Amino acid sequence: MFENLSDKLQDAFRNLAGKGKLSEKNIEDVMRQIRLALLDADVNYKVVKEYIAEVREECLGEKVLKGVNPGQMATKVVHDHLTELMGAANVPLELPEEGLAVLMLVGLHGSGKTTTSAKLALHLKQQGKNPLLVAGDLRRPAAIDQLEVLGRQIAVPVFADRSGGNSAEVANAARAHARHEGFDTMIFDTAGRHQLAEDLVQELVLAKRILNPSEILLVADAALGQEAVAVATGFDEALGLSGIILTKLDGDARGGAALSMRRVTGKPVKFVGVGEKLEDLQAFHPDRMADRILGMGDVVSLVENIQGKIDEDEAKKLEQKMLKSKFDFSDFQAQLRQLRRLGGMQSLLSYLPGGASLLQKFDLDEGVLKHVEAVIQSMTPYERQHPVLLNNFSRRQRIARGAGRPLIEVQQLLKRFETMRGMLSQYGKMAKKMGGIGVPALPDFSGGSSDDRSVRDSAAKSMGQKTKKARRKRHRQKRRNKR
Repeated sequence: MFENLSDKLQDAFRNLAGKGKLSEKNIEDVMRQIRLALLDADVNYKVVKEYIAEVREECLGEKVLKGVNPGQMATKVVHDHLTELMGAANVPLELPEEGLAVLMLVGLHGSGKTTTSAKLALHLKQQGKNPLLVAGDLRRPAAIDQLEVLGRQIAVPVFADRSGGNSAEVANAARAHARHEGFDTMIFDTAGRHQLAEDLVQELVLAKRILNPSEILLVADAALGQEAVAVATGFDEALGLSGIILTKLDGDARGGAALSMRRVTGKPVKFVGVGEKLEDLQAFHPDRMADRILGMGDVVSLVENIQGKIDEDEAKKLEQKMLKSKFDFSDFQAQLRQLRRLGGMQSLLSYLPGGASLLQKFDLDEGVLKHVEAVIQSMTPYERQHPVLLNNFSRRQRIARGAGRPLIEVQQLLKRFETMRGMLSQYGKMAKKMGGIGVPALPDFSGGSSDDRSVRDSAAKSMGQKTKKARRKRHRQKRRNKR
């Protein structure tokens, strides 16, 4: 979402890089670029004005202008103020240690409240809580059905009242039900409107009085842009928000909402939705987000993401198979599926320092990996476990027809796979001598730079040449035997 803003800010900092001394003109030029970049990202214009004034004042200070590396010091100033703009640090949910914790989710229609309710319930369940989802949106058709479906997917109970009452009655009944059944957390999904109307406000105020919630969280679409400030201010004045959840950060929104709402309302952004899956809800860390915007990466979030989705025992078994050259297509297919669970190669690279530039350089096509998986799925289970069988030309033809891919793609995949197995075998022998080291990354099957492809092609060509030499040697031996 922040790609455009990130590119423009990094371009601005390149103008400072390598300068042994900064002048007021240098800083003014960079401030102008940063101001335009923030406005283009739909950050509220008052927020931009205040932010630029603060950064300019500190950059023009003696500490930066006469620093050892003024360019880097100016970048640090921008980073620190950007972090402060979004809230300085992560603010967790404030839940009571005893009794029932009630979380009330509010927002405009279409912001993703119902899906976010389920995501939040899954998050709390993983934290050891016993949550109850409450269908408080009685105005939108099928809202109750949607929440019940989501609840079944994550095995979280849903309280729903289809008798035709109002949200206040639902709130009363749900609170009593939660206490009676021993739930420690209740998530109340509310109705929304296309605009913040008076009837919506009164309905929410009444629900708040009944529920006495621990948290009132505004669920806001990251694509709101300049309107985000007005929406957040309206809900805060009516209800007294305790925090904000930004949704759809994986989309192509400009991201101004994330940089504006905290500064204007004073309410922290506590979570962000980064995908459509129910596990795609992350705690919001302003410092990490500032790192990503400025192209410094976010390795900590990457590790946390991987830890929650990778089976450590399974990874160790796979490592042993790879080092013993027993890695087969079934294992490779499992790796592709794990990569997809982590969001794909593009998602992983976006967390790394300089990841955005790598994506532009290599032009990774996730669709190629789908073609690779289609080819593997066209193999029989026995063929996947015994790749040597695929040297048979008729088998390759059958697999190509089954996958709906050209025969040459199947042949290229098999060559690359054999090259990889050979590399891993050599690496395994070296690892044993060195007392064991980690498994190297798998070769890129989704394209890459011309240099990378040339290396892989030359390796495959070398293997082909060795095979031809062996054939000639056998042929010469046969002729000698005949004589």
